[in-house]
Amino acid sequence: MAVLAAHRTVPAAAALIALGTCGAGIAAANTTPKEYVVLYDSGARASAARAAIRDAGGRVVRENDAVGLATVRTKARNFRSAVAGARAIDGVATNRAIGRAPADRRKRDLIDLDAKSDAGRAQPLRPPLNPAMDPFSTVQWDMAMIDADFSGSYRYEQGSHDVLVGVIDTGIEANHPDIAPNFNRELSRNFTVDDPVIDGPCEEDPDQSCEDPADVDEGGHGTHVAGTIGAPLNQIGIGGVAPRVGLVNLRAGQDSGFFFLQPTVDALTFAGNNGIDVVNMSFYTDPWLYNCASNPADSPTEQAQQRTVIAATQRALRFARRHGVTLVSALGNESTDLGNPTEDTLSPDYPPGSERPRTVDNECLSLPTEGEGVVGVSAVGPSGRKAWYSNYGVEQTDVSAPGGDALDFPGTSAYSQPENRILSPTSEVSLIERGFLDPAEPSNRVRSEVVDGKTWYWVYDNGTSMASPHAAGVAALIVSRWGRPDAVHGGRTLRPRTVERLLSRTALDVPCPEPRTYVYPPAPELEIPELQATCEGSPAFNGFYGHGIVNALGAVMRR
Repeated sequence: MAVLAAHRTVPAAAALIALGTCGAGIAAANTTPKEYVVLYDSGARASAARAAIRDAGGRVVRENDAVGLATVRTKARNFRSAVAGARAIDGVATNRAIGRAPADRRKRDLIDLDAKSDAGRAQPLRPPLNPAMDPFSTVQWDMAMIDADFSGSYRYEQGSHDVLVGVIDTGIEANHPDIAPNFNRELSRNFTVDDPVIDGPCEEDPDQSCEDPADVDEGGHGTHVAGTIGAPLNQIGIGGVAPRVGLVNLRAGQDSGFFFLQPTVDALTFAGNNGIDVVNMSFYTDPWLYNCASNPADSPTEQAQQRTVIAATQRALRFARRHGVTLVSALGNESTDLGNPTEDTLSPDYPPGSERPRTVDNECLSLPTEGEGVVGVSAVGPSGRKAWYSNYGVEQTDVSAPGGDALDFPGTSAYSQPENRILSPTSEVSLIERGFLDPAEPSNRVRSEVVDGKTWYWVYDNGTSMASPHAAGVAALIVSRWGRPDAVHGGRTLRPRTVERLLSRTALDVPCPEPRTYVYPPAPELEIPELQATCEGSPAFNGFYGHGIVNALGAVMRR
């Protein structure tokens, strides 16, 4: 996702070793190197952990001092078992293979939940919901729902560049005119390196490089998230929840939408060390949707890998929160009660094709969503119902927010219309990848505008990925409105506990539906069967809506 306080690259000359000769019992080397992430024991010296890695035949290529996590490259066949037995090591997990680029690579699309549903549909005429300066604001039902418009929070608080929101995602298209005025280029970072296994050969990238700059987004997902949080009021496109807030790209996601452990940890600790006030996390950490410490469905090696993901992620979340970062995360799109998961068919999802069905239970954690101190956000559609895809759960749902629902308003002319989703900026390259700009069959989910002679794009998408940034935007408004001067980093700051309290207290209560088991009609055109979800709890707090739908006006007016 410069030399950073909690994340550094170890010089090759200092870490170089003769592979296969540095430790007793090291097997003959493989011809292809592999990468691992290694978690240091919290009570051990980092130097002792590095020595154990070196003795097992590994070379540290990246290290996060704040958490004690290192990316290690090795050719040694038994590296994992050799290093796992060292006293200075707390855990080890496979990171990725090196240098393989299959001819038919598969990409995982985080946001296109219903790609088949819109061809040829006419756009209905609807009354303006939020008449304002920006031309697409009339379809921003999401901002009207949370009172983030000129009749609501915009009149009292629009955020401040002194308040920084870190977007931990696939990147941000910094030059997009609905992003650029609020983009913080100085603090933005890319903690990832393209992986040919999932991202394709580097020479196919527009920049012809495996290391993308910190101001591009070839996946499009992060730009969409950033626009919802902080698109400026500039008579272009849309307006965000906090249209004057600072946007920081903390890229931890691959172009293909995968998020691996080391980049996500690096992004979180960077946020803590550099005065970021809020982070949005619309992802789960690959390769496990659910991380289970001792699931009998998994091998001992897989169990150890998942324990490493849990421990390292919790360390990073605690570090960020202790340093003033409010943590906001999407609950996920599997239509699952996270308090009672039963099956995981998506894991392990790397390398592609490794997935298998496995039984899981509530001891397993989806991270970072179920991590300590994280605000979990479920998604609602324009009618206000829980979106069909949105995960939920009494233990996990803190608040809800507009995420869009293409299948809202069943049986009416509004069903499966583009406007049921969330409109936000995106990158052109991502739309080309998705086939949305095909001249023969252009998608009606795309809007465009010519600015200074260049065509820029916005796209309608739905998902809890779209809900979470609404909550993150309201959190940024809270810090802007009620924060105090930050003596360490400048700008403003507010304790995450206070931000979370205000976010929850000012959310609008929504009771469970009656009957409490809500039945979602099937969508044969999308091969989606009839779904059921049972809501537990009271009007003030329940598994569908948490403390309620976030409200920007209430958050800036009542403390």
